[in-house]
Amino acid sequence: MRAVRSFGIILAASLAAVVFAGPASGQVRQEQPVSALKGHNSNAPVDVTADRIEVQDRADRAIFAGNVHATQAELTLDTQRLTVAYAGGQGNAGVQIKRLDAAGGVVVHSPSETAKGDFGIYDLDKKLITVIGNVQLTRGANVVNGQRLVINLDSGHAVVDGGPPGVNASGGRVTGHFTVPQKNSGS
Repeated sequence: MRAVRSFGIILAASLAAVVFAGPASGQVRQEQPVSALKGHNSNAPVDVTADRIEVQDRADRAIFAGNVHATQAELTLDTQRLTVAYAGGQGNAGVQIKRLDAAGGVVVHSPSETAKGDFGIYDLDKKLITVIGNVQLTRGANVVNGQRLVINLDSGHAVVDGGPPGVNASGGRVTGHFTVPQKNSGS
């Protein structure tokens, strides 16, 4: 077991603070204090366009394939395959979307942030967005890379994990590039 140190970095850029911490398992974690998606209306309607749809009504799911584009309020999701799990649809009750599972590369975009990865899960009941595999979170010129991103839409808390060592080329570490405000050296 290796010792893991904690670091605190305060940035005056668009990220107010970034905290690096690692549990004893060897994973390294980087946190952003608040996502721009804090308070996102997960009750807003979801609109989906795609090249193809397959409805599996007995399984309470629909599968959208090919150039999938989904929107909910100011949130957009682009992927190649999207499985929508739902409940209801019987009589006048209407369909209630429970979860969106994206595969084939995923891009989640808000007005000020973009998250990219191999897979994405949007749990509407828990109000969590999870992006997994080759994750890149961008806000302005600031970029964080890792293996898993979880955004809590209620709190706006975003966490990027590096994954266990050996799973990716970065050896289980999170990397980041952050801009620093430039000060005038005159006056």
